[in-house]
Amino acid sequence: MRTNPRRPRYPSGFSLGEMLAVVIVGSLILTAVLTVYGRASRAADAVLRKIDRSSWAAEVLQRIAQDLDRTWNAGDVAIQIRNGPDNGFQRAELVLRRTYHDHENKEQVLEEITWRAGFDSEGNTRGLMLYRSYEGVAREDKLFDAERADWERGYLFVPICRGVTFFKIQACQGNDLIDQWPMSPPPPGVRITISFGQPYELVRGGFDVADSDKVSRIVAIDPTRAITFHLPGTPDANGVADPNSPSQDGSAARSPSSDGSSPREQPPN
Repeated sequence: MRTNPRRPRYPSGFSLGEMLAVVIVGSLILTAVLTVYGRASRAADAVLRKIDRSSWAAEVLQRIAQDLDRTWNAGDVAIQIRNGPDNGFQRAELVLRRTYHDHENKEQVLEEITWRAGFDSEGNTRGLMLYRSYEGVAREDKLFDAERADWERGYLFVPICRGVTFFKIQACQGNDLIDQWPMSPPPPGVRITISFGQPYELVRGGFDVADSDKVSRIVAIDPTRAITFHLPGTPDANGVADPNSPSQDGSAARSPSSDGSSPREQPPN
């Protein structure tokens, strides 16, 4: 008599070892995907952050250049530049002041624009906050200033941006860059340097930024002023003087003598 082996009613499932292998392989794949995604995200954030820093610096420099360009054309303009450290960071202050004389011939301030950087104690990262202030007889923005509340008028300095790690303004005097310029007529040009880069600590104390992360711009106070150019005479390479150019020796040789004859026509003694 033939007997058949007893077959199970349900098919057999995965064993414990197979399930553990699947879980381990899946976790390895998930870890690899998350690692690649994290690296790509950090690289994209670094690129976007660098682009944003460059655009922020360009916008700030353009705004300061507009203030300088607007004030130089008016009369009685004075500029003050100051530089110094603030909690280890390089910061600067620029004051543009326009004045006029009233009917009593007294000097009055027509408008005063101030750019100043100060330490940002409330920021997530250590750095500077950039402020701009405007005071004057006339309103800078009539539509905005008319709707401003009374309590807002007490805040003279308006924050422009934060995250600044280097801010320096220098006066251009010939080939020299001057860090301190007292309240006086403006210099021929102003150099502005700003950076949003990562700061590093110096050995002697304080912070600095790599030169590659600094963005500079030189603004001419009066670009349409008359400039006198002095061109030095170019010496002749062959040593032959130009016969058309008058010289002291040539004029003496061609000058007549006392008796009216040239030196070549005088008889020898």
